[in-house]
Amino acid sequence: MKPTPVRALLFASATTLALAAPVLAQEFPLTIAHKFGTTIIPARPEAVASIDYGGIDNLLAVGVSPVTVRQWRPMDGFEHTAGPWAEDLLTSEPVLLEADLDYEAIAATNPDVIIALYSGIDQDAYDKLSLIAPVVAVPEGSSDYGLSWEDRARLVGRAVGEEAEAERRIAAIGDQLAEIAAAHPEWADQTAVLGGITDGAPWAYSMYDVRAKFLYEMGFAQTPAMAELADPNEFWLELSPEQLEVIDADIIVYYVTDDLVEKVAAEPGRQFLKASKSGGEVFLGDLPVAAMARVSLLSIPVALDSMVPMLEAAADGDPTTLVPDARH
Repeated sequence: MKPTPVRALLFASATTLALAAPVLAQEFPLTIAHKFGTTIIPARPEAVASIDYGGIDNLLAVGVSPVTVRQWRPMDGFEHTAGPWAEDLLTSEPVLLEADLDYEAIAATNPDVIIALYSGIDQDAYDKLSLIAPVVAVPEGSSDYGLSWEDRARLVGRAVGEEAEAERRIAAIGDQLAEIAAAHPEWADQTAVLGGITDGAPWAYSMYDVRAKFLYEMGFAQTPAMAELADPNEFWLELSPEQLEVIDADIIVYYVTDDLVEKVAAEPGRQFLKASKSGGEVFLGDLPVAAMARVSLLSIPVALDSMVPMLEAAADGDPTTLVPDARH
């Protein structure tokens, strides 16, 4: 399965530092600079519209139930795009935007602010949305989908007056990643890849993709071939069948949903990978893939909780160890 069309570029260090700067107290009016100019949010928002792909999670994480959400990954079957980790926090019946932006539908919800991170809007869309409510877009220097999960959550928290809660949850996830790495020092001596094989051709998320970075933050290393090919301007590597060595890692985490596990398991190229011989393969399945795809304050802990037992079994070097099957 090829990855979803989300580019994970590294954005400028100055932007990162600016977003990470501590705020002693959130006061409104609040001014937020972004690539289209400057947005002023006059008062703490009560009605929040999100046109982010997967944007509902970070809002619910800080106690805000949105009035508008945007459909993404309809194959997950999540009502109002909220996963099972988020459903209980939803206290509204948001308008669901199915495809292109419906400006009339957004306006009808009378939002106080529109969150447009991970939205891909252009200047024309921004101008139209700004006629409805103040719009929070990506910072100057960032691509449309280039924010790290931390900075995306931080901006959402700031815009709705809940930055302190966003920072608390960001820190908790950082602590969780650090604890996982500390508990598994042996992983530092192993290589890992997040990707797969599709119709005979290998592919992988690069170190510049936030999902793959979780593996490396937990201690694993890239394969040398992958490190050489990784491009800061691309979030994944589309490879030819002759480039199987790029994903020939100690651990291969196949980014596949339940319906594709058997198909990928039958790929002839698997037999040539050392992870296949050593029991170092993980097939994620529906829930971990959905959680990783959203890379949100609510979904990241779920993804990590699902992945760690699978990684522990796959990384023990014993091909007879049964790796947990997320499908069951």
